[in-house]
Amino acid sequence: MTEPRFTVETAQVLAEVAHNRQKDKLKRPYREHVLAVGDALADFDEDIQIAGYLHDIAEDTPITRQALLEMGVSERAVDIIERVTRRFHDDPDDYDAGIRFVAEDHDATLVKIADNAHNSLPERVKALAEKWPDKPPVTRYADARPVLYTAVPREEVRMILERINPYLLRELDEIVPE
Repeated sequence: MTEPRFTVETAQVLAEVAHNRQKDKLKRPYREHVLAVGDALADFDEDIQIAGYLHDIAEDTPITRQALLEMGVSERAVDIIERVTRRFHDDPDDYDAGIRFVAEDHDATLVKIADNAHNSLPERVKALAEKWPDKPPVTRYADARPVLYTAVPREEVRMILERINPYLLRELDEIVPE
């Protein structure tokens, strides 16, 4: 008898369950974010999709690397998840250094692009600005995009943005012209 395989569908369910009671800064269900990031990576292989759905699991839940491996998540997918998880970076408070670290790995970069793009949806940025009018909108996502966009083939970035945040396509064309 063969062991059950950890699939993209399994990752979707795990992401939904693991983040079920969490809310984002706007008090929206956090599971919507992780599902959107995973969905944005549908054009890529299973490990990348699984890492997309589970990209925040090590950051926001008690689930460990060992637990993921024991569930059947591949070593490659777990490595991607850990690379995009800030608490595993040399200096978790240095966002720019963390982005450069992520950009050293093709697969992690794709996951981070999807994460960044979803966090940069115009309605989300507007809602955050309205909620905290005394704070300028967060620019770190915009500052990260040139690093991320130039670390992988332009067409791969385009595929992700078309799925998750087409508003960023013009910016991609400016950063990485055809």
